[in-house]
Amino acid sequence: MSEPLVRAQGVHKSYRLGRQSLEVLRGVYLTVNRGDFLALRGASGAGKSTLLHLLGGLDTPSAGAIWFDGHGLAQLPGAGLARLRNRQIGFVFQAYHLLPELDALENVCLPARIARVAASAARARGQELLARVGLQDRMEHRPYELSGGEQQRVAIARALINAPELVLADEPTGNLDSHTGEGIIELLCSLHDERKATLLIATHDAKVAARAPKVVELADGQIAPA
Repeated sequence: MSEPLVRAQGVHKSYRLGRQSLEVLRGVYLTVNRGDFLALRGASGAGKSTLLHLLGGLDTPSAGAIWFDGHGLAQLPGAGLARLRNRQIGFVFQAYHLLPELDALENVCLPARIARVAASAARARGQELLARVGLQDRMEHRPYELSGGEQQRVAIARALINAPELVLADEPTGNLDSHTGEGIIELLCSLHDERKATLLIATHDAKVAARAPKVVELADGQIAPA
């Protein structure tokens, strides 16, 4: 049997809005095993992004616990959590979050350089990944010179540069037209098959979710019964 890689145990998340409290997650239990390809479905505003941020250590729960590879994220010191996010988790954001002053190759290589990979090795790996996502001729272009689909491909290559165990993709086709979005999903599926990384995609698109072998639904702040 596959081993659990990341788990959410009774996770709650609330935000303060003035004098009011907005409860987004209300006791989420979720286990993602190594090698899984899982789609997290739910309407806009259901808390999918919030849950991904918690699973990836970008935010902390109001209650409950997140475990990664047997370690509670709340018990990790700040430096340890940053190292985990950098080396073991790859993020693909809906808004790409590329640095505008860097070209495509520099954006892809940035996590590797933060991990203190030698510049030559990081560059070689970045070039390989950009070629794999079909951008071998766009490596020196800055984000504003790239289409939305090309920027998302750069973001995917960046997420993979440190060979992470877990890839979290938050609405990766949300800002793209249907044709480009289909290409991005095809790319993620093929990269999952090739690299055997655990892949969790948050989406409200039934067509995207249908590509995943496992689908869970987030509704009313909880994982809906199967």
